[in-house]
Formats: sequence, structure tokens, C-alpha cells
Amino acid sequence: MALLQIAEPGQAQAPHQHRLAIGIDLGTTHSLVATVQSGLPRVLPDATGQVLLPSVVHYGAEVSVGANALARGANDAINTLSSVKRFMGRGANAAHQLGDQLLYNIVTHDNGVPYFQTAAGERSPVEASSEILKALRVRAEAVMGGELAGAVITVPAYFDEAQRQATKDAARLAGLEVLRLLNEPTAAAVAYGLDREAEGVHAIYDLGGGTFDISILRLHKGVFEVLATGGDSALGGDDFDHAIAQWLMQQAQISQPDADAQRRLLTTARKVKEALTERDSVSLNLAKGTGGAPADWQGTLTRADFEALIAPMVDRTLKACRRALRDAGLKPADLSEAVLVGGSTRVPLVRERVAEFFGKPALAHLDPDQVVAIGAAVQADVLVGNKPDSDLLLLDVIPLSLGLETYGGLVEKIVPRNTPIPVTRGQEFTTFKDGQTAMSLHVLQGERELVADCRSLARFELRGIPAMVAGAARIVVTFQVDADGLLSVSAMETTSGVRADIVVKPSWGLADDDILRLLKESQTHATEDMRARSLHEAKAEAERLWLATDAALASDGHLLSSTERQTLNDQLAALKALAAGDDSDAITAATEALNAASEDFAARRMDAGIQSAFTGKTLTQIEEK
Repeated sequence: MALLQIAEPGQAQAPHQHRLAIGIDLGTTHSLVATVQSGLPRVLPDATGQVLLPSVVHYGAEVSVGANALARGANDAINTLSSVKRFMGRGANAAHQLGDQLLYNIVTHDNGVPYFQTAAGERSPVEASSEILKALRVRAEAVMGGELAGAVITVPAYFDEAQRQATKDAARLAGLEVLRLLNEPTAAAVAYGLDREAEGVHAIYDLGGGTFDISILRLHKGVFEVLATGGDSALGGDDFDHAIAQWLMQQAQISQPDADAQRRLLTTARKVKEALTERDSVSLNLAKGTGGAPADWQGTLTRADFEALIAPMVDRTLKACRRALRDAGLKPADLSEAVLVGGSTRVPLVRERVAEFFGKPALAHLDPDQVVAIGAAVQADVLVGNKPDSDLLLLDVIPLSLGLETYGGLVEKIVPRNTPIPVTRGQEFTTFKDGQTAMSLHVLQGERELVADCRSLARFELRGIPAMVAGAARIVVTFQVDADGLLSVSAMETTSGVRADIVVKPSWGLADDDILRLLKESQTHATEDMRARSLHEAKAEAERLWLATDAALASDGHLLSSTERQTLNDQLAALKALAAGDDSDAITAATEALNAASEDFAARRMDAGIQSAFTGKTLTQIEEK
């Protein structure tokens, strides 16, 4: 007799079998991989015992990643790609701006994706990131001695759909099965929450090499709920390095260093930054020609001078913290504590200012470089089924509202910002004109009321709608955001079942300043936006009424006397004239006046329609109908 072996979907058939899963912190400056072994998370080292992998890729006769690539970058900067995370999901304009800062030769193809020119040919940010992920995958397989079941990869909370999709594409190229994309601050909360069984509301301040995130989370009985997020996807320790490098260039009178000299200056700047974490000053000596110096130069950079250079950048992070607290409806005093994540939080000024802002010392007793990877590993262990009884629940949120364009250039928000994900939201729409058989749907992201002020994500069409009078069709539009923060939209006409779907995959993401601009403008222009929305709605309602009235007059105008018809025509003309202006109250008043004036005409049309339907019919025929 054959026996069936039964197991829960997604879990190992043998109860003792431990599926191999990893968590990856794909960082701007360094990347790490971690796993859970014997119930405890640990970061995996390479063959030399190093756990941090420099996020650097060198393209030459062969591809090298990590420390070897970093060493080659000193003499071959153009072919050495670092900080590529800043380019993920970005368009050509943003990439060119960053390229000017980060020493790359960039070309743009028709798909809008930027490519780096290297000795090995053109390489996209996704391809470069896949090399880093591949190196981490190989390390994990070597240490763990088996095939991986999947990986949880962390991303900044403020990564939009394009940036998240680019990360998943890089993982696929690297041969990794992505279990989930997890927001970096949430991963840190997992690590800290499990470590201390924390309860309450916490701020996760995550300042890495190239990105900054602030998340306000409520931790309670294993539920990690993100109340609000904020940040800057192009601000981090790299910017501190550039500030020091610029100071060195001014002091040593270096005007136009070549790419290799700039790379060496940035390496020096990073070492100075790290030294000033423990010391009050650092002495510097640049020999003639070093970094492009025209003469020998000696100088000292004090911690106070360094802090003056980076203070504006630290202030930018605190502005984002203030916005996140406002979004969560909280004050600093409402927080249980603030948690520091990311290597750049080792800078003393950062720790001092964060403690001052939140009114309490910030916690950093877990290694800030490792905490994100550890949290991702814990989540990966749960997702592959190694801990089926785990009550760990993560509730991330979307960073910006999602919606549709409606008539008049207005945005109807379907999924508001800070909605927990995964989420599915639907809303019913209808047609605007008689006989309309197709509908164009425009998916948008942002906080403003008008389409022109929000970001376009995608467009698609629903065709095959049965021809009906305006307003009779019922089209249900559904927005679905999965656990990775990726969006799909569907539209279905309910009577016929015709359907159209789209997975939103924009070719590039928001520039870093765009996210801040969208949020800031939604607040500063709130009153202006509401007036604009009111005007657009008044115009749309006016146009709907005059089109319906024009059509009624064309088909049934004989039901009116010449005087009555002239009265309606005069009111129609007045409404159209007012609708060309910007007085919403006047337009609304004229619309109501025309509506009232045409009520008797509408009643006559209904009576005529009923009489026409019954003319020539016997009582029996009417009853049968």
C-alpha cells in the first residue's frame, strides 16, 4: 500500500529538515548576508573572516566584487562602480546628476535606463547590483553547505515601485529566489524587538552610506506595525565623505582632479571621517600630485570643523523625522525610544542631534552595520517555514498615496499614504458620456489634488464596455500592493465582465528631491489644492449637465415652446461662459439654475417616453412585459 506524505504548503516535508534561507542587507557602501542557525541569527563571514562586503564592482578583464574591486578603484575609477544603489530605479536625468558626483560615464538607452560605460561594455545598475548579490549568495552557500530556499532582501522604506522592482530584478539575475523585500527600518525593528522583547512605539533612525530612513513603529505582542515612514533615498555617509573631499580640495588648492584622483580623495575622506569618530582632530599630509595637489600640503581637520560641514545634512534627516512624527500623529515624548541603524550613525554629531531631537539617548547596542541583515534573516527563517508557529507579523506601509485620474484632471486617491501593506482597495467608477465603450485609466502617485502635480506611474485601457447612457456602466478598479510594495491595478465592468490589468513597472523611480517635494507641496498647497479641486469638480459637473441638456434638446426639443427653449438656451450659454472662468461658486450656481430650469423638461421627456412605450399595446401585452 502506498502512503501519502502530507505537509503544509511551503514547509519542509520532514519535520526535522531545516530549509536554508538568508537575509541580505544590500547597502550603498557595504552589504551583508545573515541566516538563522540553531535558532539564533548570525552574520556570515567570507573566507577571510570579514562580514562586510564593500558594495563595489570592478569591470576589467574579469569582474571582481568587494575588497578586491575597491582596491582596483584607486587606479581605475571609471571601471569601478560604487554606490550603485543610488542609481537603482532612477531615470536618466537623476542618474546623470549623480554620475557627475560619482565619477561615472553614463549613457541612456531608449528605455530610459542609465548604463555605465565600462571596459567590459555597458552595464546597468541592476546588473552591477546583481554581481554584489551573487557574491553574497556564493558566500552563503559555501558557509551553509547547501542550496538556498530563498532570501529576504532589504530596501530603504522610501524606495518606490521602480526601485523595488529593480532590486528584485537584480536578485533574479543573481540566482536568488526573493521571499520578500523588507523595509530596512522594519528589519532593524525585528532584530531589536526579538532581542529585547520590546513593546511600545519606537523611532528607527537609519542612516547608511547612501540612504536615510526614519520609521515610526508600534511593537506589541509580536506585531510590528509601521505607523509612518520618511527619509531621503540619496543622503548618507557618502555625502559626508564628499563634504570632506571638497574641504580637502579647497585647502590644498586642487582644482580639477581626474577620476582616479577623486577616488583617492574620497578614500582619504572616508578614513578621516572614521578617525574623527574617536578623535578630536586628524592631521593630513598631501604630497605634491597626491589627489591632484599642485604642491605639498599639510593641515588638520578638527571634529568641530567636520561637524560644521555635515550639520546641514544632519538637519535634513531631522526634518524628515519631524514629518514622520506628524504623519503618525505623535510627538517625540510619545516614543518609548529611538533606535540607531546604519554605519553613519557612529558619527558623534548624529548621535547627539538624534538624542536631542527625541529627548532621550538613542539606542545602538546592536551593531548598526549588522542589525538590518539580522532582522532580514529572522524574517526569511519564518517565510521558508522553519518557524511555522511564529507569531511574528510585519505591517509595512506605502510611502506615497496611489490613485487614478478622474474627469477634469483630478486625482482620486485609492490607497492613502501610510496604509499598511499588503493591501487591496477597490473603488467604483462610471462612464462620462453616452455610448462610451472604452475607458483610459491613468495611475498616479502623490499627495496633491491635481494630476499635473503628481507623478504618473502607468496608463492602460479598458475596452469592450457595453454602450449605455452616461453613468450607467459600473467599472470596479482595484489597486493591489503586495508585501514587497509592488503595485498592480485591474479594472472590470461588472455587467459584461470585461477586464484589463497592469503591473506597474515604471522605467525609473522618483529622484530623491521629488519625494520630499511631493510631501512638502501637499502641505503648503493644501488650501490652494482644495480650491483647484473645487473648481475642476464644478467645471466637470457643468460640462456633464450641458452635454446632457444639449442632447435632450436635440432629440426632444419639440416638447418645449419657443420661449421655453430660448430660456434653456440662454441658461446653457451663461453656464458655458462661466465655466470658462475660475469662479467655482458662480459655476455651481449656474449649474443648479440650469438643473432647476430643466426639471419640467425632464418630466415631459419621461412622460413622452412612457406614452411611446405603451402606445399600441393592449393591457394584456403590458402585463406580460
